[in-house]
Amino acid sequence: MKKLLAVAFLAVLFSSCGPQKAMLYNWGNYKSTEKAYDYEVLMYDYYHTQSPSSVCALLCQYAYMVKHPGGARGIVPPGICAEYGYLLLSPDTPEIFLNNATKKQKETFGNLSDYGALFRERGLEMFQKEMELYPESAVFITPLVKKFSQQ
Repeated sequence: MKKLLAVAFLAVLFSSCGPQKAMLYNWGNYKSTEKAYDYEVLMYDYYHTQSPSSVCALLCQYAYMVKHPGGARGIVPPGICAEYGYLLLSPDTPEIFLNNATKKQKETFGNLSDYGALFRERGLEMFQKEMELYPESAVFITPLVKKFSQQ
């Protein structure tokens, strides 16, 4: 009986050491895909400080996440395209990015002298992509598309 319990205990113990499942979505960083928590750190920094450097870093993080969706589902996480689009369409974002982004960050969007038109176009695209990937988001995104399309 003791041997049977020992074998059962070892079986349970070793079964918990199996391969880990892949994350459902890729939350990795544009600098390194090894750290799955970088998005959370950058988002916290952005909301906590709202500094120009945090805006630039978050924009590049979003661009990376959209280009490299990864994860088990292979699509962009819910809400990311909407957040990215909203940040791109915020009135001060192009100027903040132009004046404060590093050389590497500017390469993400192309070294331009004015990011306004690019950010506007890409922001509206991101709203559309959010609605395509997650149709239930249309209730929230459609009014934003109308608002930013009229400006």
